[in-house]
Amino acid sequence: MCTLEKRGDIFFLTLTGDNEHRLSISLIESILSALAQAKSQATRGSVLITTAHGKFFSNGFDLDWALSAASKSESVERLGKMVTSFKPVVAALLSLPMPTIAALPGHAAAAGFMLALCHDYIIMRSDRGVLYMSEVDLGLPLPDYFSVAYRVKIGSISARRDVLLRGAKLKGAEAVRMGIVDSAHDSAESVVEAAVRLGEQLANKKWSGESYAGMRMSMYPELCGIVGLDVTVKPTPKL
Repeated sequence: MCTLEKRGDIFFLTLTGDNEHRLSISLIESILSALAQAKSQATRGSVLITTAHGKFFSNGFDLDWALSAASKSESVERLGKMVTSFKPVVAALLSLPMPTIAALPGHAAAAGFMLALCHDYIIMRSDRGVLYMSEVDLGLPLPDYFSVAYRVKIGSISARRDVLLRGAKLKGAEAVRMGIVDSAHDSAESVVEAAVRLGEQLANKKWSGESYAGMRMSMYPELCGIVGLDVTVKPTPKL
């Protein structure tokens, strides 16, 4: 599952257990609950860092559960449930009243990559771990809100092509070069340390969370619209 811990101004949302952190219905619900808790406890200057135990950040939806169904139609239905259940996580991150940082200790694939991409900043390892959208290799359709997220979050057309249509497995240095990741570091510990340094810098700004969330949503109106967020929210000026 996941835990939420607050240290000073920084919330740490951690996917727990030494496994692939597959985004099952129960894990999705747990992440949503943690994000709601962080939102309810947010103060001026709050920051969220999302990370994970083990060598995976997240290996995407729980395909084993979907494929274990008694029929193909039920498998498709189970996959659809995960796609639908995950959409509110995207909405929650887009509307969260604080800066967000994904600190990846290892692989982030498919919906796990999407989870990372929905943060404001991504920090990953240079020595191991990849970003990978496996849908093209698995022959799975790309959910509509995934398509929009990749279009608005990855500015380079060639980078989007390589991620979505080539199924490229991006290591840290390449992901930084493509502008997908902000920095890459040589261990899981140094990734978290870099995320904390960045989090402390952002927390020191003492920004209004409401204003920050409103500005973030105004940057991605199409993505907000497709996940059901009201993009007419107006930030409150800092007085």
